[in-house]
Amino acid sequence: MVSARNIRRRIKSIANIAKITKAMQMVASSKMRRAQETALAGRPYAKLLVEFVTQTTKHAGDFTHPLSEIRPLKTHGVIVIGPDRGLCGALPANIVREALKFDPQNTVYIVVGKKPAQYLSRLGRKLVAEFATKDTPQFGDAKTVSRFAQRLFLNRELDRVDVVFTQFINTLVQRATTLPFLPIGTLEKLTLGERFSGSSETSQIPSANNSITTYEIAEYLFEPEAPQIFEALIPHYLDYLIFQIFLEAKASEHSARMVAMKNATDNANQLIQEMTLHYNKMRQASITKELLDITSAQMAMD
Repeated sequence: MVSARNIRRRIKSIANIAKITKAMQMVASSKMRRAQETALAGRPYAKLLVEFVTQTTKHAGDFTHPLSEIRPLKTHGVIVIGPDRGLCGALPANIVREALKFDPQNTVYIVVGKKPAQYLSRLGRKLVAEFATKDTPQFGDAKTVSRFAQRLFLNRELDRVDVVFTQFINTLVQRATTLPFLPIGTLEKLTLGERFSGSSETSQIPSANNSITTYEIAEYLFEPEAPQIFEALIPHYLDYLIFQIFLEAKASEHSARMVAMKNATDNANQLIQEMTLHYNKMRQASITKELLDITSAQMAMD
């Protein structure tokens, strides 16, 4: 039987853990708000970018781009974007589960984040590159990953590239998602705006006072010719797609970590209450036993 002293020691240990998880929850909550605001603020630009790519594609006519070449699938590249650190619930496992859906015989991985890299390496999957993440995603880091994948595709080392990440839905919901990246496909397959920004009839941009300014999309006058603009625009479009995915993934990570730490704190507090109740019952039983012993001894003496 566990002694009262051991129970007190366990209660103290759990209380210390609860303090740590509470502090981590508060830190994650602060980072979560900033990450969510940044991810949501990037969506209007994504929407305008897709609209501009759409208009440029229409005016480019039959112009083709090397990054739009569709060829037989021999080597499939998957960019996996996940966290560097744990303590964020099932988020890393969900990302890896989504990444493992592809055929291991012809799939190689470009991994952003230590956790998915560790999982995939342990499972024997082939990693061609590994990149670290930052609490505040930078466009330059996203561009590095994007251009690396583009270079492999243009060199015919990869015939198709997809991106696996966690799309931010809300604080409680983060969905592991696969998004086509290369080849860019036809106009109808440009999914950045649909995935992150809704319909493409109008665009909403936050103004300085945080209100929403709505712009109607008009026809564009292209100078120089649309094919030249399209050729220069596509790499930036792909770079920003990866950057927006970085923002979505980081918002998902901090949200998942905040929820996980809140659950850990709540569970610790509940366990403390249960153990305190058990300790009090044991203490009460011990006192009752001592009183009975004293009473019995007194009666025996009488």
